[in-house]
Amino acid sequence: MQKPLISIITPFKNTAAYLPDCINSIINQTYTNWELVIVDDGSTDNSYEIVNAFAEHDNRITLLKNNGSGIIDALQHAFKHSKGNFITRMDSDDIMTPNKLEVLATSLITHGEKHVAVGLVTYFSETGVGEGYKSYENWLNKLTKTGDNYSEIYKECVIPSPCWMVYRSDFIVCDAFNPNRYPEDYDLTFRFYKHNFKCIPCNIVLHRWRDYSTRTSRTHIHYAQNHFTNLKLRHFLEIDYNPEKTLIIWGAGTKGKLMASILLEKNIPFEWICDNPKKIGKDIYGKTLRDFKTLSELNNTQSLVTVANKLAQEEIKTYLNKINKQPFTDYIFFC
Repeated sequence: MQKPLISIITPFKNTAAYLPDCINSIINQTYTNWELVIVDDGSTDNSYEIVNAFAEHDNRITLLKNNGSGIIDALQHAFKHSKGNFITRMDSDDIMTPNKLEVLATSLITHGEKHVAVGLVTYFSETGVGEGYKSYENWLNKLTKTGDNYSEIYKECVIPSPCWMVYRSDFIVCDAFNPNRYPEDYDLTFRFYKHNFKCIPCNIVLHRWRDYSTRTSRTHIHYAQNHFTNLKLRHFLEIDYNPEKTLIIWGAGTKGKLMASILLEKNIPFEWICDNPKKIGKDIYGKTLRDFKTLSELNNTQSLVTVANKLAQEEIKTYLNKINKQPFTDYIFFC
């Protein structure tokens, strides 16, 4: 019996230096029933020629040119030309471990539809991996080992991109990469979450993330912090917001202010608290910041914590537990 066809959708733009490593890692997979639908998103180097040389020698590779502009248009274009039972994504500057497709496909076959197969990831860089990226890698892998990825979904993207695989039918059901909403990998994660697709635990490193100074996630405006905050709040209001509760913003830093401005724009009522004595009592956007201790006086609340400091987060969590607030039901950390 033939194994299911896996469609690997991959956009690329000016990654000539990394494409051979990427494509060779796909060609060398232990799982061989795959197709690579790879889309040139307006390269100005010789990336297209490099991919074309591979495509001429392997009929599993389909090379296309983006008929739109940007990563999302390229992903949509690739998907339209794909035929696989399973869908996954690959970035043109990264590397698959040899067993990546086999492990992910086996997970899906075992657990069935309405599941997301995921794997552990590791960063590598010619100049060394920074502490922040290593911390993100460790945090993400810890969630993936237990399949509890959604438990901290409002902090950062909790499904490693591009180290996931889903059934084609599920990809269509969650309307992946529609509409154009950045950051697209985080948006896709929220779509999986909204449709209750369960993450399958995995303790195997399947994907190697290449870090370098000009990587898109480091440089493109679509991956700036304001886009992340807007996306998180949009999905929160759609999925987890309880209008019967008093919405609370905890913190008046950059993220707290941005969230407050969005809620005011949408005419969504909220209270604003903080634990910074210098800000308590101040008026921002017409809202007066209240002492965090007033939270114990308010009934039926839903707090969004925007404080990023790890020590402060632990103190906040201790306080919330002390006043009998339950995680996710009564409070969510947005940092």
